[in-house]
Amino acid sequence: MSTGGGRNMFSSITTSVLTTPQPVKGTLTGLTHEGAARRLALHGPNKIQRETETPVWIALSRQFSSPVVLLLVAACAVSGALGEVLDAVAIGGIVVLNGLVGFFQEHRAARTILALRSLSAPRARVFREGRSVLLPSTEIVPGDLLLLKAGDIVAADGRLLEAHLLSTNEAALTGESAPVEKSIEPVASNAPLAERRDSIFMGTSVFTGTAVAEVVATGMKTELGHIAHLLTTTQETETPLQRHLAHVGGMLLRVCLGVVGLVAMAGLLRGLPVFDVFMSAVSLAVAAVPEGLPAIVTIALAIGVQRMAAKQVLIRRLPAVETLGCATVICTDKTGTLTTGAMSVRELWGKDETQLLFAGAACSDAELGEDGRSGIGDPTELAILTAAADRNIRREEIERERPRVAVEPFDAKRKRMSVSRADGFVYAKGALEVILPECWRGTEGAADMHWRMVEKGLRVLAVARGEIGHKKEFEMLGLIGISDPPRRGAIEAVAAARSAGIKTVMITGDHPVTARAVAREFGIIRSDAEADQFVHARATPEDKIRIVRTWKGRGDIVAMTGDGVNDAPALREAHIGIAMGKTGTEVTREASDMVLTDDNFTSIIAAVKQGRGIFENIRKSLVYLLAGNVGELAVMLAAAVIGLPLPLLPLHLLWINIVTDGLPALALAMDPTEDDVLRRPPRNPKEPILGRPQWSYILLTGLVEAAMTLGAFAWALRFRNLPEARNLAFSALVFGELFRTFAARSMTRTFWEVGPFTNARLLGVVMFSSMIQIGIHYIPATQALFQIGSLSLADCILSVVVGLSSVTFLEIQKLIRRRMGSRNKDTPRR
Repeated sequence: MSTGGGRNMFSSITTSVLTTPQPVKGTLTGLTHEGAARRLALHGPNKIQRETETPVWIALSRQFSSPVVLLLVAACAVSGALGEVLDAVAIGGIVVLNGLVGFFQEHRAARTILALRSLSAPRARVFREGRSVLLPSTEIVPGDLLLLKAGDIVAADGRLLEAHLLSTNEAALTGESAPVEKSIEPVASNAPLAERRDSIFMGTSVFTGTAVAEVVATGMKTELGHIAHLLTTTQETETPLQRHLAHVGGMLLRVCLGVVGLVAMAGLLRGLPVFDVFMSAVSLAVAAVPEGLPAIVTIALAIGVQRMAAKQVLIRRLPAVETLGCATVICTDKTGTLTTGAMSVRELWGKDETQLLFAGAACSDAELGEDGRSGIGDPTELAILTAAADRNIRREEIERERPRVAVEPFDAKRKRMSVSRADGFVYAKGALEVILPECWRGTEGAADMHWRMVEKGLRVLAVARGEIGHKKEFEMLGLIGISDPPRRGAIEAVAAARSAGIKTVMITGDHPVTARAVAREFGIIRSDAEADQFVHARATPEDKIRIVRTWKGRGDIVAMTGDGVNDAPALREAHIGIAMGKTGTEVTREASDMVLTDDNFTSIIAAVKQGRGIFENIRKSLVYLLAGNVGELAVMLAAAVIGLPLPLLPLHLLWINIVTDGLPALALAMDPTEDDVLRRPPRNPKEPILGRPQWSYILLTGLVEAAMTLGAFAWALRFRNLPEARNLAFSALVFGELFRTFAARSMTRTFWEVGPFTNARLLGVVMFSSMIQIGIHYIPATQALFQIGSLSLADCILSVVVGLSSVTFLEIQKLIRRRMGSRNKDTPRR
């Protein structure tokens, strides 16, 4: 609580102290230039070093080693061998694009270190050979005497030798929300960083006062350098989506090779030409590979990026969209995220609140801005002036009507400030234990109320007034409780996270008493027994990493928010790092996966909702794509096994992939997020993207589609020739897959229950693709290319009916399964 040392035109006593560094007392003259040069050679330059970088070719080659990528490379080669140049170029472009995205992501750590280096002061004033000199900060060495004044960036870690009304802003380093008062009184070397009041740290800034400090650490040996080292030892965690897709890709690779081998063997045993068998096998391999999946996933995530941008969330790394949707733990900072980041008066106690605020404003050095909220000076004093202004009490009028006679500025030893004015009164404010003994009336109940306010996490100031010349005859006017108030909607957002099965963990640099009080107010904890698990105060960068790793070790998906330099390592260690856009440093933004432009916890919960919706849409698209591939594989395999001619030619399979896998799957990825996603528990992080229900649905759908297509093909073979039978099978399979997109929107609800018009894009895509499919049967060039003929009206209707029949079967099956499930619930257990 610093109530003195503010910068204003009325404080004549402190003005000289705040503008010019004071001369060093005693015989200290600083280092000699020769001695400094020797130390510079010994300790190295005072800058944040970059670790050895991974060679570019190694970092780039890593991006092309996953099963999905290898599968796509094979599909690209096969497409090229078949003369499908456009397919080969498209698939190759997808592979290169995804590889480049991953490559650039790997270099974010290096950019983070560069951002850390930018926090260092470019120049610093030191005392050498008895003179004050201005040097590049890289030349500062241990033993140098730093001279500091308000507004300076501290160039190195140091121990204070002299301090005059000194306070520093260490929020970026320690998380302490208010400026920290400094003094030369020694503090234990093992004290928490936020409590080392006798030290200053590289990268922090001087808020008020002046000082002389002896440099004790430079470069990578500073606290800032320690954080830079932590950034190089933490690793960005692979997201659940990336793991699941890699697993699906590996499995698809094995299945495809097995099925293609069976089809090739069956063809050779039947005596078919080797070239025809080869062409059918490789075409089937291309058909079995969902080459559009990476593009669909990327576009689905990009859609999520756009939706989250509307919710004040900027995404820096696409997989973060889905990762946040499956988060089970959110580790959040307090100041600026849960709270507004600006001190305000939360509670007043006294007989006359107006008189209390008048006295508080009369004993202040801060200056309120024209907007009546911001200003210059100590945050606690600005909070008092704001509350006073709401009652038409303005400090400038007090200064004009009752000018100052004398001022006793605040210091850490006295823990109080007093101002004597021309109206004959002395106004004082400070810690209760200092003010209370000097008061002779108005003290009844003050101690009890002070304790109650402290338990609520408030910073409490006692305010008193007395006549000039009458020491220890003050009247206690009351207590002012000040704190950083909750953001609008933040308490409700924490409750929403709880109902969504997400645990909120608060990590702050504030005092433990304050931290627990705030956690209770927000509903993060409901009893003190939960505090050890969900509230962490005075947390160091190592503590934050440890907390994140502990939750990760339990199998949780961890999101971590932060705004300060000390948060950056933990942001990289978490599954998803969330930086503050307004108050955050460039370091945290570079280390993060997403940025909150409004620094608001409610935006995180809104992003969680979008993330869950995006995952469901990706899963819908994947189920749809794989069900189609299973259908195509089943048609070809069954025909080969039972001795039928191949129902589809290689170009038919490639066309089906183009017309049914691209736009329809993208339209599914754009499905709106369902309203109840935040009322569901988070997905188990160990649950694969495709579990038993999804695989069962994929197999059932593929087999039904294959049965309908083969049935139509076999019927046509009996009454028509082979080209006409292929003509009918080709169209029926395309229509079946297109119409199936409506059923793919939900595995449990029918198309009408989901809402037939809630995804207008899907309706448009199905109509457009259907028209294209009909059109290729009537264009001579495409007739010759695909070896097909025109469709009669009867065949066109038959193709549509066959396609709709498989979808109808799936929709009826949903109703039957749901009715059986509800009947089983109603049946009493014996």
